Amino acid sequence: MTSSPLELAANALITVSIALAGRNSVHTWWLGIMGCALFAALFAQARLYADALLQVFFILTSAWGWWRWQQRHDGSVLPVSRVHPGTLAWIAPTAAVLTLGYGLLLHRFTNAYAPFVDSAVLVLSVIAQLLLMQRRLDTWPFWLLTNTIAVPLYASRDLYLTAVLYAFYWVNALVAWRHWRRLMTRA
Repeated sequence: MTSSPLELAANALITVSIALAGRNSVHTWWLGIMGCALFAALFAQARLYADALLQVFFILTSAWGWWRWQQRHDGSVLPVSRVHPGTLAWIAPTAAVLTLGYGLLLHRFTNAYAPFVDSAVLVLSVIAQLLLMQRRLDTWPFWLLTNTIAVPLYASRDLYLTAVLYAFYWVNALVAWRHWRRLMTRA
């Protein structure tokens, strides 16, 4: 099956945005806003409602991330850092509860395809995005898990280009994790 122009355009913009995030570039944000707007429409058409809602979240948080990553008045930039281990300890159970809760809502009140898997992509992406906005090294393991779940989900909806690119994003997350670790060590 061929990809629609909407899927092609969304993936092109997001691919550049994700590659720039891995390189720690502020330009990731405005490109991400444009790509997420296109993905919102694509996922709504595919009845992946959690993913469509997630794109709205990404648009809003990308504006904030863009602002946070700008140079400060003193010329410095937000440094790459780690999340406190105590914070990580409560993220996993919270993610599980939110995934189950939102999945139940989608299952009960919509015609969503794979509501629990779709919800897991949403919840893990929200966590990863919040960590990315703060330039936390810990964002990359969350993106790895998100992409691991997203690839088969998108393929199951015949969004093959999106699935292949999310497999590429998985590799990008590995490379970015290593790159950001070096940036943090240098700082």
